[in-house]
Amino acid sequence: MTAPPSDDRRATIATPDRHTAHLHLSGDLGHTTADELLALAVRQIAAQPGLRDLHLNCAQMRACDPMGLSVLLALHRRTSAAGIHLHLDDRPPALDRLLTVTGTLGPLTSPPGRSSSTTG
Repeated sequence: MTAPPSDDRRATIATPDRHTAHLHLSGDLGHTTADELLALAVRQIAAQPGLRDLHLNCAQMRACDPMGLSVLLALHRRTSAAGIHLHLDDRPPALDRLLTVTGTLGPLTSPPGRSSSTTG
């Protein structure tokens, strides 16, 4: 078991069925925590071979810096390649603004098959 990060950022996982996983994020998604989120999500994808929907609940996310955005895009590429729909649920307004300004709102929130190639 790994120790919690030094700040108050946490991610917890719930798996209501074999096709769905929910990662609940809290705190900041930034240069000191983004790699941890990606590693956690990749481990969950590997541990749940029937996964079709990966939900990131962002309601408790305080901030997302460029490294956090980079990890969201990397995770989107991985899930798309594996046929998994990545959901960014309960996005705070600041995250929506960041995604809008960077042109990534559509690609990160579109249903599979409708996302833009700008995440590539």
